[in-house]
Amino acid sequence: MRSLLNILSAILLLLDPGSLLAADGDPYTADRQALIRLFREMEAAINAQDVERMVAQMHPQVTVTWLNGEVSRGHDEVRAYYQKMVKGEQRILERYLTTAKLGAPARFFGNGEVAVADGTMLDQFFPVARGPFTLDSNWTSSSAKIDGQWKVVALHLSANVFTNSLIGEAKQAIWYAGAGAGIGGLLLGWLLGRRRR
Repeated sequence: MRSLLNILSAILLLLDPGSLLAADGDPYTADRQALIRLFREMEAAINAQDVERMVAQMHPQVTVTWLNGEVSRGHDEVRAYYQKMVKGEQRILERYLTTAKLGAPARFFGNGEVAVADGTMLDQFFPVARGPFTLDSNWTSSSAKIDGQWKVVALHLSANVFTNSLIGEAKQAIWYAGAGAGIGGLLLGWLLGRRRR
């Protein structure tokens, strides 16, 4: 019976991390639910390619470190980055989709007015100049409760620079190029050998 209760508790935690903690008298239950709504709205805004919906969840002095290492400070820089990457005439991406997961319930600091959360993302990129690709990445977000509302004050996105789909693709291209050069060299040697005869 105890193991069944543990399994049910684990399922509840996966569905709504705030629900299990509420049973333990967690003083941050309402805050956790508000943060999950913010988290889901950010994900929906990204997938809708709606930068205004994104910045509505961010503090005006937000700092975002993007997957390519660029840093945006404040709403205007977030908008400018998004314009450069997804919307402008010289854009790099046609669109960008993500499926984000929460790693663990948020941790609260100070008087409970600062929360830090982290998790993973499965990102799909649709570049202008090449075919689509996927990337597994991580995120860490710091949010602050200001005038009763939670806003993202810092967001950091990162991916494994040593092992990812793009590096795998580059290694495959090197192997193909090497094999092609080897076959080309053998063919050229055979043709030159025949010519000398």
